[in-house]
Amino acid sequence: MPDSSTDTSPVARAWAALDAVPDPEIPVVSIRELGILRDVRQAPDGVIEAVITPTYSGCPAMEQIAKDIGAALDGVGLAPHRVISVLAPAWTTDWITEGAREKLRRYGIAPPSRACATQGTQAQQPVRIVSRDEREQTQQPACPHCGSPNTERLSQFGSTACKALYRCITCREPFDYFKPY
Repeated sequence: MPDSSTDTSPVARAWAALDAVPDPEIPVVSIRELGILRDVRQAPDGVIEAVITPTYSGCPAMEQIAKDIGAALDGVGLAPHRVISVLAPAWTTDWITEGAREKLRRYGIAPPSRACATQGTQAQQPVRIVSRDEREQTQQPACPHCGSPNTERLSQFGSTACKALYRCITCREPFDYFKPY
């Protein structure tokens, strides 16, 4: 990815413009910070291409994300452009940046607590099957409001399918937990 502070190429300008595109469901983080924006490139025909991967295959926000990408690129005079969705490798919460994890916490969403792939890479890893007992013995997410680890899951699904609903037993506040994938 180019250094947009000194590079004025169309690709660098596109990266800079797309840095500011918020996730429509969690507006405190950008699609780049969440790892949804995978690549920006210039195709052989000169068209700027933004490559995105949904957080899960049925994510209802992908259409809005594509529209927001188009608007951001139009806003900096980078037309024509196209958005390409890729499903492989599948998105993982490992791609969420550390800065975005802190923004999620401040917003009241507990970020995912464990890594799913090799740290620091987008490497593919085999699926690991675990028993229900092992799943339930995993560490509960800390409350993003008070930091207490004394939390309980209320529902496997929260405000969106990629989050679960928890409650802090200490401060009694409910919160979403971004499930690790």
